[in-house]
Amino acid sequence: MFRLTRPDARAIAAFLAGQRDAAFTYDAVGATREGGAPAGYTVDHNRVRLGTGRATFERARDALHAWRMLRLGWASIQPADAPIAPGTTVAVVVRHYGFWSLNACRIVHAFDDEADGVRRAGFAYGTLPAHGAVGEERFTVEWHRADDAVWYDLYAFSRPRHLLARLGRPFARALQRRFARASKQAMVDAAAR
Repeated sequence: MFRLTRPDARAIAAFLAGQRDAAFTYDAVGATREGGAPAGYTVDHNRVRLGTGRATFERARDALHAWRMLRLGWASIQPADAPIAPGTTVAVVVRHYGFWSLNACRIVHAFDDEADGVRRAGFAYGTLPAHGAVGEERFTVEWHRADDAVWYDLYAFSRPRHLLARLGRPFARALQRRFARASKQAMVDAAAR
């Protein structure tokens, strides 16, 4: 959904109501759980070191649960206080190239676990019909016990959904790269506080 003005709360609520029961737009729902991607999708994998230790991990995990990686000024999540839980439907509100868009996603899985000396917390969401792309994105904070390092890991697979998105693919890819940079910086800032 494209607009010339920022969507207000009522428009966002109506948009979300229309997507609440919609099916995912791709078959490999949950593929990011193991870091996999189906054939035919572009994979983006970005990581940044946030610091060290339990306190850094906890600040980063709290920031992830507060959607800080998506509070970028030109991008935000609605509802702003959406719970990080499977089944939660959200709208990613983005201002780009002079207009606004609403993109619907639903949380596929969430986790907070430890295995092989790595504590992980995060979640993934997948695209719904009212999204310009098709795919899934995972947001993870990792605390590696061996060296005490804390990392933010952003993993996604996607492809354009609509003709307009396919025609504008270079612009969409530039926007995805911009998002990765801004998201990583937001998490660096959040973990440092």
